[in-house]
Amino acid sequence: MNDFSEAIAYAQAHEIPWTRDPAADPSRWGVHHPDPPPFNRLRGPVHPRGGVSGVIRLQGREVAAWGEPDRADLTFSVAKTYLALLAGIAQARGLLDPSERVADRLPGIGFDSPHNRPITWEHLLTQTSEWEGTCFGMPDQVEHYRHVAHDPKPVQGKKGEKRPLQEPGTYWEYNDVRINQLSLALLHLFRRPLPEVFLESVLRPLGGGENFQWVGYDDAWVEIDGKRMPSVPGGTHWGAGVSISARDQARIGQLLLDGGMHEGKQLVPREWIERMQQPNAVAPFYGLLTWLNRDGSLFADASRSSYFMFGAGGNYVWIDPDHDMVAVGRWIDGAHMNGFVGRVARALG
Repeated sequence: MNDFSEAIAYAQAHEIPWTRDPAADPSRWGVHHPDPPPFNRLRGPVHPRGGVSGVIRLQGREVAAWGEPDRADLTFSVAKTYLALLAGIAQARGLLDPSERVADRLPGIGFDSPHNRPITWEHLLTQTSEWEGTCFGMPDQVEHYRHVAHDPKPVQGKKGEKRPLQEPGTYWEYNDVRINQLSLALLHLFRRPLPEVFLESVLRPLGGGENFQWVGYDDAWVEIDGKRMPSVPGGTHWGAGVSISARDQARIGQLLLDGGMHEGKQLVPREWIERMQQPNAVAPFYGLLTWLNRDGSLFADASRSSYFMFGAGGNYVWIDPDHDMVAVGRWIDGAHMNGFVGRVARALG
């Protein structure tokens, strides 16, 4: 029997140094502080977090859990992968073709300029769109030259400085403003709030959704078909975003591991799940809003088939097809994630 006790103890001993209550010590919470003013502030609600938590599933069964696995905490950019799942559901409903230009289906929402018009859904889903504009008051430039932990490119400039834009599809940049523009586009496709679609199409069928929330910025509302709807962000960079439990994150990871199938029902097309794991030509470490470990550069001890959802604050969902495993870690200090992964890998044998 696999013994994950060493990995769990290691995770619990290495909690991220963020304050647990953002209101108590705002300077030690979040990722918005380095943004250029006036964009270095929260624009949506946040709430206190729990301590280190997690869940491990093997062969479809939960075999380990620690902390508060049922507590719904903010999950930051793990929500980006949820947008990719929604895009797969949209494709299954005939609402999008990944190679289609967004402007051809959705004129008038920010894709009509000469620079933006060539942008496809795949460009948005691989973070290679180079979309230019302002989404709910946030210009894309806020995220120019942003460098995140798993980006192999060297730092090339100061965050927020204007960068010469490239042709869509030719340059990879982690950019939350562009992700929020993708979310807005998906909202216009479904013509329903994305949290409702996600609960109805993914979480509820998986047996989850307790205390799940996906909220938008205070001013991120649109009117569609005469109804006022929130446009939700793909993270918690400026507040808001997804609050979800570790167990629900593990359920979603299991859905990915099972090729989009749950209890005989295809919730997301298998071909789409496979596509999410395919390296992008511009950024081979990235799929469709997922991080890939094809060459072991993310985690040397993880299998090369492994792929991940990452969120700031030490939020990780690790999907390992080679070992039929899903591991969720929450609020682990990123500087020690290699140690956690290595100990889980040793327990897998």
